[in-house]
Amino acid sequence: MRTVLRIVNRVLLALVGLVLLALGGSVLAVGLGAPSPSWWIHRGRDDVLLTAAERNRWRDAGWWWPVVLAALAVLLLLALWWLVAVLRRRRLAEVLVDTGDGEGAVLRGRALEEVLADEARHLDGVDRPHVHLTGRRTAPEARVRLSVEPHVDPGDALHGFSTRALAHARDSAGLASLPAEVRLRGVRHRAERVS
Repeated sequence: MRTVLRIVNRVLLALVGLVLLALGGSVLAVGLGAPSPSWWIHRGRDDVLLTAAERNRWRDAGWWWPVVLAALAVLLLLALWWLVAVLRRRRLAEVLVDTGDGEGAVLRGRALEEVLADEARHLDGVDRPHVHLTGRRTAPEARVRLSVEPHVDPGDALHGFSTRALAHARDSAGLASLPAEVRLRGVRHRAERVS
């Protein structure tokens, strides 16, 4: 489901971006002196978005312009919040490892993800594991997605992952705990003929 949402998000962003780029480019072109079609909202270089009559239409209503400005400010804040949420790195770049001498070392997050995925790949019946580290450098958390083949008990696969791969990663990084959210999914396969 997340993949579908990600695709819809990207398609909508691309469409909105193209529309805004076309509108902004055309307004800029008309402002620089390019001829405009008869149906376009701007007639020429000296044309304004709101005429004096349109600006003065709500002059008697003292609430109009503060409401318009507040709505635009809210839209701007929502757009900035969304931009920060999209651009924010969700992956943990590094893990701080306690070496016992008071100094500490830094372990790349991708390296720990690859080791966890490689150990999970060696478990019986586990196919295409995906591991992402989130959280803080001192308290990482793992998000794991395991595809399990039909002949494997999901409980056994989860137990094997938590006692082998997760325990090895936690011990080798010197972490007190390494919480993990593990999602299991069955591998799709063709129906077998029974005779």
